[in-house]
Amino acid sequence: MAKTTKKTSKKAAKNKEDALLSDGSPTVKQILENVRPTPMVHNGLTNEEKIDRITEKFTDIMQTLGLDLEDDSLRETPRRVAKMYVNEVFGGLDPKKFPKMTVIENKMNYDQMIVVQNIGCLSFCEHHFLPIDGFATVAYIPNKKVIGLSKINRIVQYFSRRPQVQERLTKQIVDCLQYILGTEHVAVHINAKHYCVMMRGIEDTSSTTSTADLRGHFKTRMETREEFLQHCRTKF
Repeated sequence: MAKTTKKTSKKAAKNKEDALLSDGSPTVKQILENVRPTPMVHNGLTNEEKIDRITEKFTDIMQTLGLDLEDDSLRETPRRVAKMYVNEVFGGLDPKKFPKMTVIENKMNYDQMIVVQNIGCLSFCEHHFLPIDGFATVAYIPNKKVIGLSKINRIVQYFSRRPQVQERLTKQIVDCLQYILGTEHVAVHINAKHYCVMMRGIEDTSSTTSTADLRGHFKTRMETREEFLQHCRTKF
């Protein structure tokens, strides 16, 4: 009987996790299932375990480079790097850090473009683990819902805080907003500098990379597309 109760409670917990929240909004699990994934293997490690392992591995890297970890300036660097990776710059790998979403009913019947420009977009190139530093412009045409404006910035930040390629990052932001808002009319443009281009290889410090994902009217209606692209002026 105890086993049956245990199985039933697990099933109930899973059903609760998969269900909509009380206000009808989707759960984080549902949102992320509708966003194209970052290549990941779930290793079951806690954040503290990850920090401990990265500290150990980064110590090896620094010692291999010939750095003196007895020096008071370098002694704590491996753990500083580990905590930064897990808690900050790669925080977007942790579903628990997904921002709380606030959407409201579109009682205003607003049916025009909403645009948030010049959103700071800091990420890491997954090929060389060097920064990607740029700006995003995000737009959508509401259907039945509108979203708190700061939530758009937070979505950009969340998916930026992963090892990334700019193309995937652009599409993840659009996937997320389409699902949360229930509208196909979403567009994202990112213009960024890649430090893997600036600091190694060609060592070009002046070039930037632009990516865009335009869906719905932003893709099919020329006037909507042109209006959006007018908002996408680069800042470099």
